[in-house]
Amino acid sequence: MIRYEDLEEKVLSYNSNADVELLRKAYIFSAREHKGQVRKSGEPYLTHPLEVANILAEMKLDVASVSVGLLHDVVEDTLTDLTTIREFFGDGVAHLVGGVTKISKIEFSSREEQQAENFRKLLLAMVDDIRVILVKLADRLHNIRTLGHLSPEKQRRIARETLDIYAPIALRLGMSRIRGELEDLSYSYLDPEGYKNLLSDIEARKKDSENLIKSIVGVLEKVLDEQGIQARIESRIKRVYSVAQKMKRQKIGLNQVYDFFAIRILVDSVRDCYSVLGIVNNQWNPVPGRIKDFIAMPRNNMYQSLHTTVVGEDGQPFEIQIRTHEMHRVAEEGIAAHWKYKEGKLTEGKDDKRFLWLRHLLEWQREVKDPHQFLSNLKIDLYPDEVYIFTPKGEVFTLPRGATSLDFAYYVHTEVGHKCVGAKVNRRIVPLKYILNNGEIVEILTSSDAKPSRDWLKIVKTSRARSAIRRWLNQRQKEEALELGRKLLDKAFRKHKRTLKKYEEKLSDITGQLGVSSAEEVIAGIGYGKFSAKQVVELVVPELAQAKEAGGSESKLGSMVRRVLRRSDSPIQVKGHDDLLVYRARCCNPIRGEEVVGYITVGRGISVHSVNCSNLENLLVNPDRRVEVRWTDEDGDGARYPVRLQIETEDRTGVLADITTTVSSIKTNILDARARVIDGHYGLVELTVEVGDTKQLDKIVNCIKKIGGVRDVGRAKPSARKSRR
Repeated sequence: MIRYEDLEEKVLSYNSNADVELLRKAYIFSAREHKGQVRKSGEPYLTHPLEVANILAEMKLDVASVSVGLLHDVVEDTLTDLTTIREFFGDGVAHLVGGVTKISKIEFSSREEQQAENFRKLLLAMVDDIRVILVKLADRLHNIRTLGHLSPEKQRRIARETLDIYAPIALRLGMSRIRGELEDLSYSYLDPEGYKNLLSDIEARKKDSENLIKSIVGVLEKVLDEQGIQARIESRIKRVYSVAQKMKRQKIGLNQVYDFFAIRILVDSVRDCYSVLGIVNNQWNPVPGRIKDFIAMPRNNMYQSLHTTVVGEDGQPFEIQIRTHEMHRVAEEGIAAHWKYKEGKLTEGKDDKRFLWLRHLLEWQREVKDPHQFLSNLKIDLYPDEVYIFTPKGEVFTLPRGATSLDFAYYVHTEVGHKCVGAKVNRRIVPLKYILNNGEIVEILTSSDAKPSRDWLKIVKTSRARSAIRRWLNQRQKEEALELGRKLLDKAFRKHKRTLKKYEEKLSDITGQLGVSSAEEVIAGIGYGKFSAKQVVELVVPELAQAKEAGGSESKLGSMVRRVLRRSDSPIQVKGHDDLLVYRARCCNPIRGEEVVGYITVGRGISVHSVNCSNLENLLVNPDRRVEVRWTDEDGDGARYPVRLQIETEDRTGVLADITTTVSSIKTNILDARARVIDGHYGLVELTVEVGDTKQLDKIVNCIKKIGGVRDVGRAKPSARKSRR
């Protein structure tokens, strides 16, 4: 555990004029408020704020930020409020503490909704003062360093959130060192076996590469000295999670990861960078298309460097990165280096352009009310790889890698996107789904007759485009639902020799009973199929319902229909209802224990999907059709669910037999097994097994991962063939 004296000494080492009185005051206050509290590890709670403050001091941040590291949990975990913080430490520190504090005292209908609101609050605070996210990243880094004391379920949840949100934010802010540690630690909890095996393989290859690295460094030192260029040369080994992602993405083994190690050359000036690039490419043969100039065109996160991949004398490709010492500092520390000794404000000057993505992200997300959509869009916006696109006039636009010409149209303007019919790329006409490449010149083609369609959601990759399309479809769908709902309601009233016009004003009186806020939503709800016109008529005119009850029992046919539609034997329950038809969607085939969401279909009841279903995002254009569902507490009739697994293996004899034997040994029924070799260098096994819940599935996956030669295991994407329900 770090001592306060060590923290103060560290701050003074990079800022001799630091206000240590503020720092000491924050330490004493935090120690007093957290007195008696302990962490899951059994350590005093004060160890956590001290370690967070230490991480911030390692970033060389200002005293206010380090002090907030000491105070960041006081409001959330003690009886202290922000008013007290303001009285003791002033508006600046109180503002930062408020930005970091989670929204924990408000009731939310789901954990997802609370998570979404916490991130909305964080985005707002980041725009106002960027130091908020630096404190938050330091907090998350220490939490994940000490995650081993929590339950496995909490470990996985926190690790997944870190990998999906916090690590990409660190990357967006150029903080590669923190981002790398967040990714590796998260990976170690999400796939402990895979992490352990890969780490062992990396250590072995690292040992084998030591002599080669020494040889390359020796050659570089000699040739650069001959040219009179002063340089510091160092090497880096690719991090575990980055290696795992590359192997998975490119379907390759560790020996085929050619940027497994890289040589960094740090020089004094930009001129020296380009001189060294020429020297390196003369010394070894460069790989065509692998020279990248991030100095002339920096990444949005401030990263600048020259990259070239060359082939050594033994035929081994390796990467060389060339940058100045200042560029290297920014590459490691990112925004923490850029904002050092500043107030953390995003100004309207030149520097602010580097963080326009943050302002845009906030603007685009303000209109997204559905928490699932918000979190999904947030992950898309934090997508790290980018391409640079030019307009015919020479303007530069930055889009995520994989963005299409339709994405670019929406980036230019929403109305341009709505009317887009195609594009010209380098003067050649391309379709909406054309994936843009770095440096292309793009001109959007429009038509006054064009309009968005649901299929466009499958084309676009950016949340800006997806949100705009959703808004358009949502509005159109609402108009159609209102029109249909009005017709159905009018027909239901006329059946009783009444008119909708006469009773329309009374619709506002029943909004509370139906859980909506306006008469318009009542009518739209009928159009969506959320409730029936007959139900609404009987609520508006109660005497009709009373007359029906007095009329006697239901017909045999009506009774039979109600029994068929009741979900009493279903393992899934709709919140607030027990008489709706509920069925598991065939596209994702959710199993007991998975997080699920319901989707209102027209005339077919509630379709239940896994929250990770690839079809869900396009289905839920209108959040009004989303309903909360959950698995019942009972195990029902011991239902078994077919699950198709996709297993990536080395190409070796007997691997399929090993897998089927292992699965059978843990008393799991195998419905189908198929194996094939892909591109002649790796195997792909598709295995359909019967499971009762996610716990059994996890056990199967973990057992398969332990088999020699197995690289990766996961749920297979749904195929076009019919799945069992």
